[in-house]
Amino acid sequence: MSEEVAANGRRVVVVAPMPPEKSAYALARYSRSPDSVVDSLAWVRGHSSSKFLDSFYFRYGHASIADLGHCIFCFEGVSELAAMEIEDEQLWDGQAKSSRYQDFSRGAAVVPDELAGTPLEADYSAAAGDLVTSYLALHERLREHLEERLPRPSSMPRGAYGRAIRARAYDVARYLLFCGISTNVGQVASIRTLEKQMRRMGVSAFGEVRSLAAEMHEACAAPPSCVWDEGAQPVEPLAPTLAKYADPDTAQTRAMERVRAWAIQNFDPGAYDQPRDVDLVRAGDPLDETAATWLYAVTSHPFRAVLDCVSGWSRRRRAEVLETALEGRRRRDELMRPFHSGYPYVFDIVCDIGAYRDLHRHRRCQQVRQRFGDRLGIERPRAVDEAAAGGIFDDAVRTAEAARERIREVSEPASQYLLPFASRCRSLFKMDFAEAEYIARVRSGVKGHISYRRVAWGIKERVAELDPELGSLIRATHPDVEDPLTR
Repeated sequence: MSEEVAANGRRVVVVAPMPPEKSAYALARYSRSPDSVVDSLAWVRGHSSSKFLDSFYFRYGHASIADLGHCIFCFEGVSELAAMEIEDEQLWDGQAKSSRYQDFSRGAAVVPDELAGTPLEADYSAAAGDLVTSYLALHERLREHLEERLPRPSSMPRGAYGRAIRARAYDVARYLLFCGISTNVGQVASIRTLEKQMRRMGVSAFGEVRSLAAEMHEACAAPPSCVWDEGAQPVEPLAPTLAKYADPDTAQTRAMERVRAWAIQNFDPGAYDQPRDVDLVRAGDPLDETAATWLYAVTSHPFRAVLDCVSGWSRRRRAEVLETALEGRRRRDELMRPFHSGYPYVFDIVCDIGAYRDLHRHRRCQQVRQRFGDRLGIERPRAVDEAAAGGIFDDAVRTAEAARERIREVSEPASQYLLPFASRCRSLFKMDFAEAEYIARVRSGVKGHISYRRVAWGIKERVAELDPELGSLIRATHPDVEDPLTR
């Protein structure tokens, strides 16, 4: 067969989809032998991929082998909070249910595992139901307001006009969506990314996410449950070897706990001014930046305040933060995200959770998010007042806040499920100029949501302030420029 391929002059051979572990085995062997891909596939059919992966991937640390097999996983009826944890991988490709084009009231609120079967489950469900009702009422009020303010152009088809108005109304109504509303996520991930994902999710603070990691383990050990060719029933498990080894990454959790405990005893940034919602910080010294990033991750302070404090310490004290994080680290353990430093543009961004969900999708940067909460207040969109819908919005926010207070006494993680998307959060985005230009240009466009458009414009402005020549290269659109009927 290989001679026939060569004789026909075919240099590009397309291989049909295969089970992920078989694919990884075949392509790894292909790189290690003179055989053609056809011969390599024939070899793999008669040999155990499990034995090969045990030896070369897990025992000898050839992690690149796991990049050669990919899996499609779909998560249905999970909370938005869980969706954010699922997607929190730099090498992640996927899509989640859109809050602009779908009515989220059709999905049920996910009850946190921590509340299931407790007296507070009823409180949670009632508050979630109130938020959904308010979300629908707000959307209807906004739809009516937008139709009055933006009559249909004669050149625009009625169907396209209706879809554009509904989408813009959902853009504002989504502020009353909340972290516990259900969504769907589809992803394509390599075996290596899937392994990291399961290990990370297995130590999540949220019971729902930990149970999803366990379900993923079970799915790896079983044949796929959804097949393209309905006449062909799969007989091979999806990724059985992977399922044996992707244990919860307790080292990462312990590192965060150690640094948090260290910070409680040793760190006080003192009084500081609150920076702008999009703050660009250039650290300079990598030791300063890395120590400050770790402390930022376990506290609620702005990055500028943390860095200003840390940069005044002795090098020994700064190194102590990193030693605390690395205590007990094994040789093959990767450095955790706060160790990524040296990026020229470090943006400390405060925005609503809905905008963070959109910005979170940008992968060519390092992201460190502080814990969600209500300490930074609520983002109230101007369109709410323009539509005379302030009462709907404010009542929904107050009801959710009261329920969160009751739930927080029992479980802080469970209380986060009732955080509206209007809640503001703080996160760190480290990037190079190319990514800053990309985010500012793409996310500032008139088709986008006003909340992340303001962040994108802030990125452009901060770059221009620090590096005027580079900032002038960014072609971003000011958020005051609007075209509401463009989708």
